[in-house]
Amino acid sequence: MFVAYVTVIVLGAVFNGAAAVTYLIGHEYPKSQADMKGIPRKFVPVLGTLLAAGTVGLLAGFAVPVLGTLAAAGLVLYFIGAIIAHLRVGSRDIVGGIVFLATAVAALTLGVLHHGLW
Repeated sequence: MFVAYVTVIVLGAVFNGAAAVTYLIGHEYPKSQADMKGIPRKFVPVLGTLLAAGTVGLLAGFAVPVLGTLAAAGLVLYFIGAIIAHLRVGSRDIVGGIVFLATAVAALTLGVLHHGLW
């Protein structure tokens, strides 16, 4: 169980950390996605900051389990919102969002199973 927990947390941190960097450096992909969803571009750095906070929280969960639990729950909500934003504008390109959501759900589930809820 411990190996699965560590693997999923590290994988989730890598996924979300890479996405956060992409959002925060001003890469064109997040901007085009924001345009497609009707989200003002000024929110792209905010979304990147949320992803970065989730990444740090997942890793901090190794030392303070409640932070990992809260970070994973926040990422679950973030990616549910992202998938809804895609569906709202008629985009069916949600495979990436589902992979990120599944990783966040797995991190939350394994974290709770490993440490308990708090």
